[in-house]
Amino acid sequence: MTRHKKLTFYGADENDDSLVRAVIAGRKTVTADTVEDYHKGYGELGDGGYVAGDIIDVYDLRGRLRCTIRAREVRIVRFGAIPEDVWRGETFASAQEFREVHIRCLPHLDLHDGFEFVTLYFELVSAAPEPV
Repeated sequence: MTRHKKLTFYGADENDDSLVRAVIAGRKTVTADTVEDYHKGYGELGDGGYVAGDIIDVYDLRGRLRCTIRAREVRIVRFGAIPEDVWRGETFASAQEFREVHIRCLPHLDLHDGFEFVTLYFELVSAAPEPV
């Protein structure tokens, strides 16, 4: 049974839609979250707990529907061994860049080599019309 869910990609501020644009352009095909937070919902535009087969409407920080994706696979990875398909799918140039950005974005966490992330692999289904 296909589930229809919602997700918001965060940016630096409400005007930063760079991650959504990367999804629409086909560059971003993976997103990662902590194991603890992956299964939690976060407001009306973020359901959490995505599984393979889910159809997910993607919103920007202004609450505008930007595209729809299909979840392909969910995997657990360790922070000290980020696979190439994860860092590339997250639009980073290397595993080191993935780690540096996540350390900066999650300063409240102790991101050691054994720390686990849940990775969601997805494909673009459709893009919504460009917002005005």
